[in-house]
Amino acid sequence: MAAIREFKGLRPGRGLADKLAELPYDVVSSDEAREIARGNQYSFFHISKPEIDLPDTVYPYDAIVYETGRNNFNSFIRQGFLQIEDRPKLYLYSQIMQGRQQNGLVACVSIDDYLNKKVKKHELTREDKEKDRTRHIEVLNAQTGPVFLFYKEDDTRRKLYEQALKLEPAYNFTASDGIQHILRVIDSADLIKAFKKGFADDSLYIADGHHRAASAVRVGLNRRKENPSYTGSEEYNYFLAVIFPHDQLQILAYNKVVKDLNGRSKDAYLAEIGKRFSAAKTGLKVPESIHQFCMYLDGEWYTLTPQCAITDDPIKSLDVQILQDMLLEPVLGIKDPRTDKRIDFIGGSRGTQELEKLVNAGGYQVAFSMYPTTIEQLMRVADSNNIMPPKSTWFEPKLRSGLVVHGL
Repeated sequence: MAAIREFKGLRPGRGLADKLAELPYDVVSSDEAREIARGNQYSFFHISKPEIDLPDTVYPYDAIVYETGRNNFNSFIRQGFLQIEDRPKLYLYSQIMQGRQQNGLVACVSIDDYLNKKVKKHELTREDKEKDRTRHIEVLNAQTGPVFLFYKEDDTRRKLYEQALKLEPAYNFTASDGIQHILRVIDSADLIKAFKKGFADDSLYIADGHHRAASAVRVGLNRRKENPSYTGSEEYNYFLAVIFPHDQLQILAYNKVVKDLNGRSKDAYLAEIGKRFSAAKTGLKVPESIHQFCMYLDGEWYTLTPQCAITDDPIKSLDVQILQDMLLEPVLGIKDPRTDKRIDFIGGSRGTQELEKLVNAGGYQVAFSMYPTTIEQLMRVADSNNIMPPKSTWFEPKLRSGLVVHGL
């Protein structure tokens, strides 16, 4: 079963949601967050990225960074920037981007479901990032950013979401990037009970926020050790999440740029590619179908199609893995894209113009425009207990942090 439950959320005070809510801590740099929050005392970055309030010479994992976050968090509560609910509730979080709407249930999810693989992951996490967020949660005694989850909608829960959509919004604002954010408070005991029952026999999938989930679980396990008589009902046994139907989500491509041709001339490089792909100058910048790649080289766009049959294996059939196995490693010498400094990844929301810009500027020699991984492919990987290749998916829009906080 997947155990979800209501909680007493901390939410922005009246009229503050648009000033307070910010992008997730891990999609902006400290310098970017510092600039965004400049002159805005309400910015949630003062809590989620507290280094912005310290000299940029401070080590990002110094104890003072976490202490500053805790002090800012307590100050937000004391001044009424964040206010706690009078009783446990659920929430419906809607996002509208370019006319597309996705509606997610904000709830707490059991860490045991994560440990028992009822919450399925598809990415590896980094130890340093896990330690950072673990310490952040521990010191603040709160989970400040939600984990982005989804479930496979089979029309059994759609009516529950439709019922929640009829509620009057508590917040409704459009952020500077043009994305509209709407939060509704679900305080009906009957509707809360129906949502909990609706997810009782289901699995959940992590779309984004693997480090947030893993860190929340670490905190929960640490506190269980410290409190051997725990009952399981304590808040640290749950992590903050937003749960979307799978058929409302959009995965964008995660494109790639490489700094050099691994010592080859352009002609030698193209000849080597020709052994593995059919390559043609088409001018096409975005692949039209799965297992097709668009490559930008020396001011021209090529379309690449593998010359071999594609396996049905959930990992090897992914375009990101095909490109790795057939081109990035054997031709460009990139064995581990996680650590190789010659390759960078560009979220699809930045478009192919960003790829052209980077190559034309001379810092990179070749770029690859990818066909997006599908939600069905992601589920196949997660269901088989496999891990996606690095930088396989880019979910957009991102969840804003600060709209609901889960105190422990």
